[in-house]
Formats: sequence, C-alpha cells, structure tokens
Amino acid sequence: MDSHFLGIAELTEAPPVAVVVDVMRAFTVAAWLFARGAEKIVLAESLDEALELKARHPDWVALKDGPLAPGFDMVNSPGTLRSADLGGRTVVQKTTAGTVGVLAVKEAKLVLCASFVVAEATARHLRASECDGVTFVVTGEDGQAEEDLACAQYIARRITEADTDASEFLRRAGESRAATELAQGVRQGAHPDDVALCQELDRFPFAMVAMLEDSLMVLRPCPALPW
Repeated sequence: MDSHFLGIAELTEAPPVAVVVDVMRAFTVAAWLFARGAEKIVLAESLDEALELKARHPDWVALKDGPLAPGFDMVNSPGTLRSADLGGRTVVQKTTAGTVGVLAVKEAKLVLCASFVVAEATARHLRASECDGVTFVVTGEDGQAEEDLACAQYIARRITEADTDASEFLRRAGESRAATELAQGVRQGAHPDDVALCQELDRFPFAMVAMLEDSLMVLRPCPALPW
C-alpha cells in the first residue's frame, strides 16, 4: 500500500482514502469522548457554526481549543474530560487543525481520524479496506508537526509490519514542539496529563470513521477489525 504524507495546504483534491492525524490533541480527545460514551462527534467548520449547532440542539455538547468560552461545555483536552459522563451524547468539536483537516478531505471515499491511542485499530481498518494507497493528512504546524508525522508514519508501517516497534515514533512525539508547549503551559486549556495521555499507544480498540451526514461531517467509532 502506497502512503503519502501531506499538510492540509498541500491537498489539491480529496484523495480516495485519507487518514487525518492530530495527536495533540483533537483525535486523542475524540477517542476519549467515545470512550466516555459519546455517540457521535460533529466536526464544525467554525466556532460560530459550533455555537449555532449547540443552539439548535441544546442537549449537544460543544468543545473547542483553548480556554473555556461562553456557549461551550468543554475544552480540547483529554486530561480534563477523561471522567466526563457522555453516555449517548452528541459532541460538536472545533479545533485549530484536526477538524480543519477532516473538512478538507470530506469528499474522500474513506476518512479516518487518528492518533496514537487508536493506531492499531486504524491500521487494521486500512488493511481490511484493501485500498491501493492512503494519504495521511499531517494537520499540525502547516504539515510539519512532528507528533502527527510520527504517528502517521507509525500507522503506515503497522499496515504491513505487525511487529513495528513504536518507541522511536513515540519518542519523536514526546519531543515535539506541541508536547513542549503543552508541558510548559504555553497552550491554554491544557491539563498536566495531556502529553502522557496523547502518547498512550492503542489505548482504545476502535478506529474512528468520518463521513457526511445531512451536510455535516460526523465522526463515529468503528470496532477494530480482525487482524
């Protein structure tokens, strides 16, 4: 399977198969949301759209990057939501990079959202899809985020090599600019445990598939497929 690694700005058209990677923190957060019981995640194009969706659906939960703001219920931090009770809820998520990357490839036939916590399940899903190639969208830092690239390269390797050692890829993520900024409190809305939680390999046994539903890009968990 051919693998390509592109930043959001490098996408000239939606590829047939896309894996959108945001390790710190959008798609680590998304996995935690599902683990805490969320039924689906609606990926909003803007903060205004997130608030509009929340206004139309008062029972939905709205989440954003940075500090908590009026109209929003949560921030984009795995450490702050890991004990939340989201049973059966719909979450609206708007982040700086991850949600933008998904919307950029919304016309793809298959869109997966990934981070280290769902790496194995993502690799299995790609293998089962029997596609010829996959485009990994490296969302952070204009396609240069080391943690996202490391995760993308690890998943790409895992598709064909089941015994791939993750240690070097996790090391790169832990030494990334994003990890440093989160650890130093540079990024608002962060929890002290966020970096560690973003490096928990294969914590969850599901992949995350995004598709258009009534003009909205909706993310849902998909049980891990057989090896």
